[in-house]
Amino acid sequence: MQHFYDGQIRRYITQIIRLMSNFSYKDGDGSLRTIPVMYGDITRQVGHIIRDNSENKIPSVPRMGVYVTNLEMDRSRLADASFVSKIHIRERAYDSNNNEYLNTQGKNVTVERLMPTPYTLSLNVDIWTSNTEQKLQVLEQILMLFNPSLEIQTTDNYVDWTSLSVVEMTNINFSSRSIPLGTETEVDVATISFSTPIYISPPTKVKKLGVITHIITSIFNEQTGNIDLSETMPELKAYQDGYENSIKLDDNRRAVRKDTDAVLGTTGINVDIYVLGGTAQIIERGTIGGTVWTGYLGNIPNFKTGLSKIYLNRDGIDAQVVGTVAVNEGNPYQLLIDWDEDTFPPDNIIKGKTGIDYIIDPTTFNPSDIKKNGIRVLLLKDIGSSDNVDGADAWKGDSNIDLVASANDIVEWNDTHWEIIFDASTVSETTYTTKLKTGVQYKWNGTEWLLSFEGEYRKGTWKIS
Repeated sequence: MQHFYDGQIRRYITQIIRLMSNFSYKDGDGSLRTIPVMYGDITRQVGHIIRDNSENKIPSVPRMGVYVTNLEMDRSRLADASFVSKIHIRERAYDSNNNEYLNTQGKNVTVERLMPTPYTLSLNVDIWTSNTEQKLQVLEQILMLFNPSLEIQTTDNYVDWTSLSVVEMTNINFSSRSIPLGTETEVDVATISFSTPIYISPPTKVKKLGVITHIITSIFNEQTGNIDLSETMPELKAYQDGYENSIKLDDNRRAVRKDTDAVLGTTGINVDIYVLGGTAQIIERGTIGGTVWTGYLGNIPNFKTGLSKIYLNRDGIDAQVVGTVAVNEGNPYQLLIDWDEDTFPPDNIIKGKTGIDYIIDPTTFNPSDIKKNGIRVLLLKDIGSSDNVDGADAWKGDSNIDLVASANDIVEWNDTHWEIIFDASTVSETTYTTKLKTGVQYKWNGTEWLLSFEGEYRKGTWKIS
């Protein structure tokens, strides 16, 4: 092993020193003074240096000294030295230009932690005081913390499994003086002994994530290729697995088969799903919702209910639709999804604003109660006709003008009459709009209105991470 030093024992000693810091005492004037703490035992030689090599000068008191008295292996805590703990960490992507974290996944790493070796670290804390009152003030503040131990944390590193330990008080020597009292010094030293279990860890291995998170599969649009039964190799690129011929990257750097209708990739759950509203159900053998999610989610490394996310890729949607997932405890056949609305395709602006208020069948609905300026309605059927002499009274405007509109049109009440603001017969490009009361988004594909991203997702067009 190459030279390695991480200051592990030093961190434990530092924590003990911090533990003894910031205690105070009240002097004769009633002022509170902080007691300094240093590392090292106060030997005769050190004490002489503190007195500036003079017998006429008394060291400043009170003060505390912390020092190690023993370090030994704790065989009762020994474990399998060959054990390796692997954890997979997925960071959030960071935008260095705007100095902010994004809502997308960033760097992925695998951390391999080797089994550490257990030791017991023993320390003494010497408390220097010049009188009994000082000693009692300091001792009372320290002793109340230990009953008989106190927990410490050496690091806040998420992957450090040795960061937590305890400090246990093992012995108290109230005074260093003996009877008869000598005249060598005015200083009295009380000693408190502590013991703490520690670990010495070997270096941790940090690798790029060693778990398969995305698989590009050989699924293709069968209409673009054929197989010649007289040859051993299939024809056309639709059947080739070479990266150059069959795969490209889209604008978002996601892998896409050139000959597929949708993005293909999976993370260990190789099934079709049906997404509707805030739920997803597994499609198996043509049946929706006949399989529980719990068995499949166990194949995903570090799956966390309420934290892991689902990603949907759909033809015609430029970005992935993302939501946080959790298994429905009352119905494990359903996966509950809390959608991130910022990942929805943006609504198109239709005559100055977005969204609709109602989706109705005009042949059975009376709009009299909803006639308010700006109200927008998506029609499910035709209403009125240019051949009619007199149309439906409920859909007439203030000037007794009939409304003539077709199914899939969007109409708006403008204080006097219904006006067609979206003529489906003239719009061929994809258009998105959301029903404001329910938050459900719909997509016009040039022929009909569909749920924008809800519906069936074939295996490979979605993933949970």
